[in-house]
Amino acid sequence: MAGDLFGDDAPAGAGDAAGPVPLAERLRPRSLADVVGQEHLTGAEGAIGRMVAAGQLSSIILWGPPGTGKTTIARLLAEAVGMRFAPLSAVFSGVADLKKAFADAEKMAAAGKRTLLFVDEIHRFNRAQQDGFLPFVERGTVVLVGATTENPSFALNAALLSRAQVLVLQRLDEMALAQLVDRAEADVGRSLPVTADARAALIASADGDGRFLLNQVETLFAAAIADPLDAAQLAQFLHRRMPVYDKDRDGHYNLISALHKSLRGSDPQAALYWLARMLVAGEEPLYVLRRLVRFASEDIGLADPQALTQCLAAKDAYQFLGSPEGELAIVQACLYLATAPKSNAAYAAQKAAWTAARETGSLAPPANILNAPTKLMKNLGYGAGYAYDHDAPDGFSGDNYWPDAMAPATFYRPVDRGFEKRIAERIAWWDERRRAAREEG
Repeated sequence: MAGDLFGDDAPAGAGDAAGPVPLAERLRPRSLADVVGQEHLTGAEGAIGRMVAAGQLSSIILWGPPGTGKTTIARLLAEAVGMRFAPLSAVFSGVADLKKAFADAEKMAAAGKRTLLFVDEIHRFNRAQQDGFLPFVERGTVVLVGATTENPSFALNAALLSRAQVLVLQRLDEMALAQLVDRAEADVGRSLPVTADARAALIASADGDGRFLLNQVETLFAAAIADPLDAAQLAQFLHRRMPVYDKDRDGHYNLISALHKSLRGSDPQAALYWLARMLVAGEEPLYVLRRLVRFASEDIGLADPQALTQCLAAKDAYQFLGSPEGELAIVQACLYLATAPKSNAAYAAQKAAWTAARETGSLAPPANILNAPTKLMKNLGYGAGYAYDHDAPDGFSGDNYWPDAMAPATFYRPVDRGFEKRIAERIAWWDERRRAAREEG
């Protein structure tokens, strides 16, 4: 199976002067039924299965991680419905290549042969180039099948997305990867020279990438290994696949979202895992620290005022120590946030207060709380009747601080958790005395 799942479009079994056909090429799927791990699309009830059964393709965008079968599926789709397969790579192609591809498709259409134009890494085409596909897709000159590892919502034009169905390919799971190893062993005619534990470790090391796994398998078969390798020996013999993580792409935002929500859900173990995923993959530690500082205010706030202090201290410690010693301070801050009482009351209060400020325009403060540094201002009533709270019983006057044309509003509603529980009690005490002061007045 594998193959174009993982390779180009040379005929299966073809060799060249450079050497024998690679394992991944030999295992290239011969039909959609051979593609592993994407049965939700290629099965009889899947979107691709239904298209093939109907014999009618619509333009689609295949979105998924590397090594999951995007190129393979596109090629087999064309074969399944008798269309001409025309592959392009956005990395190596320009405007001239696109024009030629469309011109060839028009000639083939005139001869009664429809074209499936497969564009790998389609997100690498700029907006203007993506717009260039539209008239040919609309006229039916080509059926466009684009492949991308990036979120189409951000990487592709809305106009192009409206004319194509987005199909999501899944990261290959353990069962799908094990099938690839089984097929490789059947092709070579012998078992992998590894123990059962090492075989499981090999599959796990692929991190869902079938192409990478088959390359590792081929390396093992090519080596002169007398006795089966155990997991430790395998780790020394092979390198592990680096996690897929682009710091300005989807992986970046998905993992920070996972970290943020794990913290919000008070799961210190999951939060620490996502933190480790980011830092191990090469994320900038100061970016993570900025997000932790934001979390301390947004999701904890005054339920634990020390949360913000802990995060700022972690930032100072990291900048003082650097990596890797300073990363322990980031871990400490992460665990503090995950285990702290949670409240978004300050965050909600900010949004409500900002909304009120925009809606009420330029209402003036009440005259009693205005300073009166000049005689004219005193004559106009500035500061008249102001009650100095420190001179009042209990240090609280219950005076009015709202614009005369605006009723008092409640923006901040502390929760009944952590330090905010005490704040709520204090506010309730003040509110009761304000009501009493209004009644007396």
